[in-house]
Amino acid sequence: MFITSSLETFGRYALFMCKVFTKPDRLRESLRRYVLEISKLGIDSIPLVLVISIFIGAVCAIQMQINFANPLLPAYTVGLATRDILLLEFSSSILCLILAGKVGSNIASEIGTMRVTEQIDALEIMGINSCNFIVLPKIAALLTFIPVLTIFSMCAGLFGGYIVALIGLLPVNTYIFGIQSYFIEWYVWYAIIKSLFFSVIITSVASFYGYYVKGGALEVGKASTNSVVASSVLILLLDVLLTRLLLQ
Repeated sequence: MFITSSLETFGRYALFMCKVFTKPDRLRESLRRYVLEISKLGIDSIPLVLVISIFIGAVCAIQMQINFANPLLPAYTVGLATRDILLLEFSSSILCLILAGKVGSNIASEIGTMRVTEQIDALEIMGINSCNFIVLPKIAALLTFIPVLTIFSMCAGLFGGYIVALIGLLPVNTYIFGIQSYFIEWYVWYAIIKSLFFSVIITSVASFYGYYVKGGALEVGKASTNSVVASSVLILLLDVLLTRLLLQ
């Protein structure tokens, strides 16, 4: 029963995405909505990303300092490990899990409300492809801006570790040397590539659950919750696959 239901949901999602990725009926209006979605989904997420990344970077630096307090390990290992944790996992996967809760729930609630209030039905009556008109600008906006959020997260996380060094928990020069040591440029691109895939999952899954809401306000809330859960599971699953493919 679960397998049948999952396959049915996946089929509906695939058909939904086929409707989304079509030529816009009104290109100028779609471009206007695209700019608005960049502001709403991307720029408005910057404060949350910066605050969380600074604290995570600080916590990583403190934990590395405690666990690497070994005379056999060089002191700069703290900065090196903090940097690699942020680049390899936090600034892509964990960041997108956070955005799935913030951005995904917002999208599902917004589109679900449009469905409940019959705004989507009105678009269909006007002969507009509602899937494309509503969802495509959201997918394109977050896909465009997610690399910026990823880079901000990396920089803020490293700055959080630097703050820990400034307050005296580890030498500043040693931390900076660790950040610079054995740097692999591919790790930055790896994080950005993963975040691009995750951004499509966040926006498309949230839009799917919101678009097919049936009922009233209670169902909108359930759709928002379901979208966050489904997005989180898919992000973690895809994280495993992309890690296997990109870090061979």
